[in-house]
Amino acid sequence: MVNKLAPAAAATLALFLTQALPAAACGGLIAPNGAIRLDRATTLVEWHNGVEHYFTSFSYHGEASSFGWIVPLPAVPVKVEEGGGWTLQRLFRETHPQPFIQSLDFAAGRAAVPAPAEILQQVQVQALDITVLRGSGQGVLDWASQNGFSIDAETHAHVLQYAKGSPVFMAAKYNAGRASKQRLLFGDGAPVLVTLKVPHPWIPFEVLAAGQQVQADLYLLSDKPVNTSSWRAMFGVSGVGTNVAGAEGFTLKFQEKMTDALYRDLSTDKNMSWVRRDSWLSYLSLDAPDSKVTYDMSVTPMGVVKVAPFGTRPMAIVDGTAPSERAADVPTAPMGTATTLLVIAVIVGAALWVLKPRDA
Repeated sequence: MVNKLAPAAAATLALFLTQALPAAACGGLIAPNGAIRLDRATTLVEWHNGVEHYFTSFSYHGEASSFGWIVPLPAVPVKVEEGGGWTLQRLFRETHPQPFIQSLDFAAGRAAVPAPAEILQQVQVQALDITVLRGSGQGVLDWASQNGFSIDAETHAHVLQYAKGSPVFMAAKYNAGRASKQRLLFGDGAPVLVTLKVPHPWIPFEVLAAGQQVQADLYLLSDKPVNTSSWRAMFGVSGVGTNVAGAEGFTLKFQEKMTDALYRDLSTDKNMSWVRRDSWLSYLSLDAPDSKVTYDMSVTPMGVVKVAPFGTRPMAIVDGTAPSERAADVPTAPMGTATTLLVIAVIVGAALWVLKPRDA
């Protein structure tokens, strides 16, 4: 059952082998009596030539046999399928190189009956029954109520708000019977890979706010290094260690060009052949009070991370920015350009000083 939206964009590949990763899916997994709680959100998003790969999973704790989550999507998925088994775990190790130790009814009083939500896709991924829906916010809520999802007042309001930006949602419901037959451990996540065609990458973050501190990990695979400001991107200054503008506690922590070892490990995982050798890996960490996480995220063609109030049309986060941000051909300097230019300036200045004519 669902009491809180869980973002499909926060791609969490939280699988536990020999070490316990601080992973989970994006969004609150809360049963009606509060028996299920999200541990942590982790996301992997890759975008290239208009195609976004959005990989999500979740781990949780508590006691409940039936619960689920509803995720807003920016477009109708091309495909929803099971994702790789070790990808996020591998990304965590790449970016953290240190040793590891082992239902409320809202139907009353409606003025009009909304059109029912349209079912676009239905798939099974391990113990999850996944349904992709298109419709008005109220239509999606009605479908959820009719299919055993428990929607609290906050989630009810958020579905309506998200539907103003996009009419597409993904609902996932935990099937305890199938989990038992597959011998899946309660609390472990099912890796869900969503492929979308969108002009810009989009990740919903507001859905993570569930009345507690929001802790999330976001991994991005992109054509160029991402940054936290336009001027840094323009002059090739690394944004590692800086915060995203307008997003308290949202920090770019790590960045590197895809290495041979990382590419081999990621691209050989299940359904992960789309990982590109020439991409950049960026890792962003979010640690902020839920009252501060009121936004969703995108990345401009310059590689700048942008946030906007949740409910904003997904593509408008980028398309609503200044023309210089929207142009795909805006040049950006290679990483380290600013430092190189400074060194050159110092050398030229020293040479001019040495060669300067002096009075006898």
